[in-house]
Amino acid sequence: MCGIVGYIGKRDVAPLLLEGLQRLEYRGYDSAGIVVTSPKAAGLKMVKAKGRVRDLEARVPKRFAGTTGIAHTRWATHGAPSDVNAHPHLDPENKVAVVHNGIVDNAAELRAKLEAEGVVFASETDTEVITHLIARSQADSLEEKVREALKHIEGTYGIAVMHADFNDRIVVARNGSPVVLGIGEKEMFVASDVAALVTHTRQVVTLDDGEMATLKADDFRTYTTSGASTNATPETVEWEAASYDMGGHDTYMHKEISEQPDAVDRVLRGRIDDRFSTVHLGGLNLDAREARSIRRIKILGCGTSYHAGLIGASLIEGMARIPADAEPASEFRYRNPVVDPDTLYIAVSQSGETYDVLAAVQELKRKGARVLGVVNVVGSAIAREADGGVYVHAGPEVCVVSTKCFTNTVVAFALLALHLGRIRDLSVTDGKRIIEGLRKLPGQIEEILKSEDEIEKLAAEYAGAQSMMFIGRVRGYPVALEASLKLKEISYIHAEAYPASELKHGPLALIEPALPTVAIVPDDDLLEKNRAALEEIKARSGRILAVAHQPQEKADHTIVVPKNEDELDPILMGIPLQLFAYHTALAMGRDIDKPRNLAKSVTVE
Repeated sequence: MCGIVGYIGKRDVAPLLLEGLQRLEYRGYDSAGIVVTSPKAAGLKMVKAKGRVRDLEARVPKRFAGTTGIAHTRWATHGAPSDVNAHPHLDPENKVAVVHNGIVDNAAELRAKLEAEGVVFASETDTEVITHLIARSQADSLEEKVREALKHIEGTYGIAVMHADFNDRIVVARNGSPVVLGIGEKEMFVASDVAALVTHTRQVVTLDDGEMATLKADDFRTYTTSGASTNATPETVEWEAASYDMGGHDTYMHKEISEQPDAVDRVLRGRIDDRFSTVHLGGLNLDAREARSIRRIKILGCGTSYHAGLIGASLIEGMARIPADAEPASEFRYRNPVVDPDTLYIAVSQSGETYDVLAAVQELKRKGARVLGVVNVVGSAIAREADGGVYVHAGPEVCVVSTKCFTNTVVAFALLALHLGRIRDLSVTDGKRIIEGLRKLPGQIEEILKSEDEIEKLAAEYAGAQSMMFIGRVRGYPVALEASLKLKEISYIHAEAYPASELKHGPLALIEPALPTVAIVPDDDLLEKNRAALEEIKARSGRILAVAHQPQEKADHTIVVPKNEDELDPILMGIPLQLFAYHTALAMGRDIDKPRNLAKSVTVE
């Protein structure tokens, strides 16, 4: 959950690295550092700083020339944020510099062994053990030094290494944490995310686990940690540098919320088949006979992706009549689950690199399961590991909290549910009905976004709450979960979500005027049941903000959203609550794009 960027070429490296760090700051932002050198330099020069990239930039001296460098922005796992704990980490002789994403599981054991041999550690980090292992290697090449060090490492890593005695190269390696090479014209880049590269090149190579690379100014080569050549071929990334700009918005979150009509249109484009009232999902690698043999579907994700999976499971059960459920991948991978050959597993991840999800996929594959991926990033680890899948085409999402990718992921699940349903027992009439509903979504989202001023005023009224309750029933419950998560992530208001049917089984004890409730109340066959829940809250003097298709008499306020098909309503009902969380946080003066203690793309446990 940190950002790596590196460069080797002829340009002045410090401005390039600082620019790259700015683009990666959403991956970690409690400290940052930079180290540079050049072919004629006597050694390595380093600057580090606790805080944001701007704090590092203020410390970099004007005379900080170099043509080769690596830099890092950190989200702490070992050691509190500080200048000393910031990356890069150097050995005592200032010859070896390492930046690292991931966690060294056996760091304590390695640290104790190195200290017994006389090594003095400067930081509290796990990363520093890698630096010392490389520095102490007697191998003749930097590649061999890194390879020897990695033999001792247990855990996850994406690393970039420089050495004063080998200043014509950067050596990188990956195991469970992303590393992407950027191929330029007589210059090479490396980063943990293409966001840092697209300003300079769109030709990239994504390393696989167990793979290393050597970057020189005019060449690169890839190979395994055992030394076997892998001959990677560059690919062209679809996202451009402008995709990562704010585009006139004050925050990335606001930009990404506003992009949802176009994003949903993109995930639908070219996939609808009106002739057979179905959709084409060519990347599934699942023919009709195989689809009909599926007896159960298990969806795995974390956080927002898990919530999208809950809605996806409901869509699949409703349209395809296949038993489906969703589970946090972080729990699934540790409970020794029974892996059924007739079960289709679906891994959900915005980045395609979420470590808990990736580890679950790898365990499932080891046990012979069929796994599909629903991801946003083409060529990501989960996309490569899965047997097939669906890209959600949301475009880059820079804000730490997910909005447009959540919406597009749910739409992708609707497409998958329709595809499986039409192969099985969903009628042509119902297929047409769902397709018509899908086509309405972009315009209906535009309509919701036009009510932002009203939602902003409501958010100001509720911003003083110490805690909030979110409720929904069946399809509405995952919407409540996601809305609760969004509010707590960026406003820091304590928020909990419950099924509306569970109110009387405990949560009613919390209801009082000081605890507002946000209720999801769609016009479906459970409308009267949901209204009964509002009655229960009102009878106990609770304040209610409803999200509904018509004003609710028992609610203090109602955000009215357009009606779609019952199955697709959850997609729309989540949009105003993204804006509600945004404006609540804004009213409270929060740092919306970079909420405390969180970072994007969780590539550690």
